[in-house]
Amino acid sequence: MANTASAEKAVRQNERRRLHNRYYAKTTRNAIRAIRTTTDKKAAEADAPKVYAMIDKLAKIGVIHKNKASNLKSGIQLYINKLS
Repeated sequence: MANTASAEKAVRQNERRRLHNRYYAKTTRNAIRAIRTTTDKKAAEADAPKVYAMIDKLAKIGVIHKNKASNLKSGIQLYINKLS
């Protein structure tokens, strides 16, 4: 339990940030899943830049590690290249 006013404020801030990060991470995961389940190469190529931007933003604000972001983008591109 928080003993000081600043500790109570930190708890409130952490909860707000956690929900914010969770929302954007989940939204990005859904976008990645949408690309990986599509069989249309043109649609996947059209959506890829938006998803890459989402992933880069998560890495920039520290929700995911930059190497994880790179791995995710690489995996998406590999999937798109395999589509015919």
